[in-house]
Amino acid sequence: MRALSTGLDRAALYAVLDRYLAALDARDPAQVAWAGTGAGDVFHTENNVALVPGDGLWATITGRGTYDFRFCDPETGQIGLFTTVIESGDESAAALRLGVSAGGEVCGAELIVVRQRDEALHFPDPRFEPKSVMEAFVPEAERMSRERLLTLANGYFATLEQNDGQLFTAFHPDCQRVENGTQTTNNPAFMLPIAKLGCEAQFRLGWYRYDDRLRARRFPLVDVERGLVMAHGFIDHRGVLERYTLTDGTEVESHIRRPHTFYLSEVFKIEAGAIRQVEANFITVPYHMPSPWDSQGQRR
Repeated sequence: MRALSTGLDRAALYAVLDRYLAALDARDPAQVAWAGTGAGDVFHTENNVALVPGDGLWATITGRGTYDFRFCDPETGQIGLFTTVIESGDESAAALRLGVSAGGEVCGAELIVVRQRDEALHFPDPRFEPKSVMEAFVPEAERMSRERLLTLANGYFATLEQNDGQLFTAFHPDCQRVENGTQTTNNPAFMLPIAKLGCEAQFRLGWYRYDDRLRARRFPLVDVERGLVMAHGFIDHRGVLERYTLTDGTEVESHIRRPHTFYLSEVFKIEAGAIRQVEANFITVPYHMPSPWDSQGQRR
């Protein structure tokens, strides 16, 4: 077994997460064991903007939902959580990443809150439910290397960027994707017709041609034992594509006709050498908005 650079195992990292969430519920960042001299020393962002802990959600949270999909990377001291938060009666999807020092102190925090009230694109009937495939541990003999997991996850973004039907990753036959709490594969009830198809079929059609660039990709967390990779990045749309032809000859109209950018937090479950499940939270941000994390160390 590879030595842990932090010395913290899964249970210890989850204990850090629980203390952080208790402090958030109490709206009291002073309850968190921050690295350095305190909260002011720690890089903390909410929706891709650097904020002092205590601002943003810290000041407005009134509760959290029951959804608690957590995972971690003991080797790098990273913790991930997909959950929901409540503000003034509105329940919003949220994705949290914490960087933790060897002493169990929080040295960085990255949060996305999908406040649908503020979003132009509303995902209908979100359901925040545990998914056994995401929670499962991979049998030790079947686990893939960190490097191979990262290659498959990055290949998903390469497939999505200027999607023309070529695949740069592998998809499991039972692959499903959930975005902002709504299943967008094998779901004919979703607002886009492509949602009736599975993961691989969608990409083979080249439906996402309007995704011009998948930039500032970061993969700060790999949970090797569970085959999970957490990623952050941006999807840029130039908005100039009007009509295009799918690989089956069907002509379709792009539904993004203006400069636009999504900022995302995404988790890939990789099983048997292929992407088995995808869960993503994303929000609209200013076009070509940079990431404040670009200048930060990976350990944060």
